[in-house]
Amino acid sequence: RLHLVTWNVGTASPPPDVTSLLQLNSLGPTMDMYVIGLQEVNSRITNFLSDLAFDDPWSIFFMTVLSPLGYMKLSSVRMQGLLLLIFVKHVHLPFIRDVHTHYTRTGLYGYWGNKGGVTIRMSLYGHTICFMNCHLPAHMENTEQRLDDFEKILEMQFEGENIPSTLDHDVLFWFGDLNFRIADYGIHFVRESINNKRYNLLWEKDQLNMAKKKEAFLQDFIEGPLQFKPTYKFDLYSEVYDTSEKKRKPAWTDRILWRVKNLCQNASKEDEFSAEQQTISVTLNNYISHMSYGISDHKPVTGTFGLQLKPLVSDPLITLNPEGEWSAEHDVLISYSAVPDFPSSAWDWIGLFKVAFRHVNDYVTYAWVEDDEISSNKDSKQVYMSAAEIPDVGGEFLLCYYSNNLQSIVGISQPFQIQPNRTLIETDPTQEENSWMQKPDNLESHNEF
Repeated sequence: RLHLVTWNVGTASPPPDVTSLLQLNSLGPTMDMYVIGLQEVNSRITNFLSDLAFDDPWSIFFMTVLSPLGYMKLSSVRMQGLLLLIFVKHVHLPFIRDVHTHYTRTGLYGYWGNKGGVTIRMSLYGHTICFMNCHLPAHMENTEQRLDDFEKILEMQFEGENIPSTLDHDVLFWFGDLNFRIADYGIHFVRESINNKRYNLLWEKDQLNMAKKKEAFLQDFIEGPLQFKPTYKFDLYSEVYDTSEKKRKPAWTDRILWRVKNLCQNASKEDEFSAEQQTISVTLNNYISHMSYGISDHKPVTGTFGLQLKPLVSDPLITLNPEGEWSAEHDVLISYSAVPDFPSSAWDWIGLFKVAFRHVNDYVTYAWVEDDEISSNKDSKQVYMSAAEIPDVGGEFLLCYYSNNLQSIVGISQPFQIQPNRTLIETDPTQEENSWMQKPDNLESHNEF
């Protein structure tokens, strides 16, 4: 289950609550992955430079919301006001590999990244998935420019890298503030149609719908029905369309589309492509806007999808477990085993994480798999962690194996308890805070996520 958000936030700060936006109160099964695409994140140069060194406020906000619920920030990519974040449940981490990010500038002839696209791609259970968040040129008359820019973004993502092109991925999600407008009809007819919920009268004049009928590179993209009010342009903190002097015509600028490669390849075949042959399918369960959010002149749009995968990868590369009882009173042991031909590296490490960890660098401590190895046989290896690095107050933790070659977590343990250090807790209750809040500073090379 995948929940995808697109939202032009108009340089605003995060809202107080995103429960409804993320469907956190849904009675159904919880989401496996959240994909959050934002446009117009505050990109004043001072903000942008500080965000390069530290996580931006929106990333911190979503990590704060989602990490206690068992999601880790898998990856993110930022280009000026464009931000793309992916969060995933811990159980899926060993089956997500080859994560790469990219961005393409199109604003001001490519010199300034106020328009363009940011992309994250990955292998998910052996299937290639790509997510592309775009902000295309504004204004009614720029339809051709929007199409040209999107075609350029498609061509330039991962160009020259040993990665499939965007259209060669098994599934491609395309979303963002695409800025397509409603042509021909005047503002009064558009608003009257919206007031009467006769959205179908406007669909045929939506510029993206019209372009999909004539542009070959768009025809394989699928979109759910636009059964919600156009999401642009609103007065702030209201559900009232633009009352300023400009009185912008409402439009469905904020969109989510997807493309399944196998469907495209087999659509022209005479014999019907059977369900048994289809190794991946995408089902749209919900495509809605969220009118209660008023921090910008756009309303956020979400798509909730079911991805049905026939796993091409079903075993983790690494299986690891803590050995015996863990506490800060003695050194502790980790045992792990790797599949044959695992591409190990001297830079691989095993991290100790709190259960509600935010991202791969949010470790409490770590052990190098080679330097800290104490035994090895054909079935498994053991490494140790020093008692001095184990949190004195204990709690619930888990272990993750990070592969330097694959730039991802390739093994994760079940959660386990670390027992409190009875001696130190009795003598100095603040000792724990001082002993493990200091992060090691020699993992800079792993800061790829």
